[in-house]
Amino acid sequence: MQACSASMSSAAVFASAKAPRSARRAASSAAPAPMRSLGAAKALSSSSARASRGACVRMASPAAAPQRRSVALQAVASSPKSAEAAMGTTYSNWLLMLEREGVLDSELTIVLNSINTACKRISSLVARAGLSGMTGLAGGAVNIQGEDQKKLDVISNDVFCDALRVSGRTGVIASEEEDVPVAVEESYGGNYICVFDPLDGSSNIDAAVSTGSIFGVYAEDESCKIDFGSELTTIQEQCVTATCQPGSNLLAAGYCMYSSSCILVVSVGTGCYGFTLDTNVGEFLLTHPNMRIPESGKIYSFNEGNYANWSPELQKYMDSLKTGGAANDGKPYSARYIGSLVGDFHRTMLYGGIYGYPGDKKNVNGKLRLLYECAPMSFLMEQAGGMGSTGTERVLDIDPDAVHQRVPFFTGSPKEVQYLESFLK
Repeated sequence: MQACSASMSSAAVFASAKAPRSARRAASSAAPAPMRSLGAAKALSSSSARASRGACVRMASPAAAPQRRSVALQAVASSPKSAEAAMGTTYSNWLLMLEREGVLDSELTIVLNSINTACKRISSLVARAGLSGMTGLAGGAVNIQGEDQKKLDVISNDVFCDALRVSGRTGVIASEEEDVPVAVEESYGGNYICVFDPLDGSSNIDAAVSTGSIFGVYAEDESCKIDFGSELTTIQEQCVTATCQPGSNLLAAGYCMYSSSCILVVSVGTGCYGFTLDTNVGEFLLTHPNMRIPESGKIYSFNEGNYANWSPELQKYMDSLKTGGAANDGKPYSARYIGSLVGDFHRTMLYGGIYGYPGDKKNVNGKLRLLYECAPMSFLMEQAGGMGSTGTERVLDIDPDAVHQRVPFFTGSPKEVQYLESFLK
């Protein structure tokens, strides 16, 4: 399994997280220190064994994210006037503007800027994949979910991990491609927890279809301090616990879509903003300020190939869309399905409608992961005026039981998601 390190082939690692700022400043002049390898695991206690499999060991609940934000300054970023003034602004300058206005602190600004750098690198790698021999599988490697890993899955994971590690502001990193969360080496540890899917939709790479990266940023869990002097198995357990927070605790989330253009969509809890990469200058420019999804839309994005394996309630819902949905006006919805969460989600955000990846007889909870796919996307959708649901409950309210926990996922225009819930609740 690939791990977060400067090399492309190092093993999964854990080390200490948080270091004093003075230590980080001193370390910044030195060469980046590699993350420490765990080596062979000892026999674990039952709770540590659960942690090694990515299960959440419950401790005190973390404080709600809104308590960490400045409520008075939320209106500044969501002001249409401010958003209009920022049109064409580079992503980096936009973050600095929010920092000056007090919406972000300098630490979070650095984390989000490091993600900006990672997305640019991955965009370049995806664009040149066919020319550089980076298509196809990574030598038979599989991730923790048993899914085949593409070459770019592994490389993109390393790119994200390296960018976040050297930022010096992330203490814990959790990725789809890692068995368990990774704690950043002490000299470079910080206050934030970053979760991400480095390359969603990678099965589409060989066909040059849309792919993307998804990320979310949490504050450090005050109930789960990682002690550098602890046994590695204890650090591992604490690391998992710190990572498993509900989506309502997210401080920031976003995705970067690699398609005909490269688009970065991000929210810091004060609205949803889209940036397009200008390859002439190598910068993301603000092109979609204060994004809002339509209240309803007659486009659905489901893989109907699984129709026979869906529940009768979901089948009834899908049948109703062929006759006009809630309007029942005989005008069927249009079906649009790319097979890439980021691509389908972005279209739904712009045009309205609903995206769904339900559970079925084969995969009862669907195949999308809560922590680094469904929660960040639900956060973005709610910031744009939409909804994210499992069909029976709000995604952001779910307290994860495991790092790689899966849940059914439905998101889109509020009226469309509510209509679906009327069949499933």
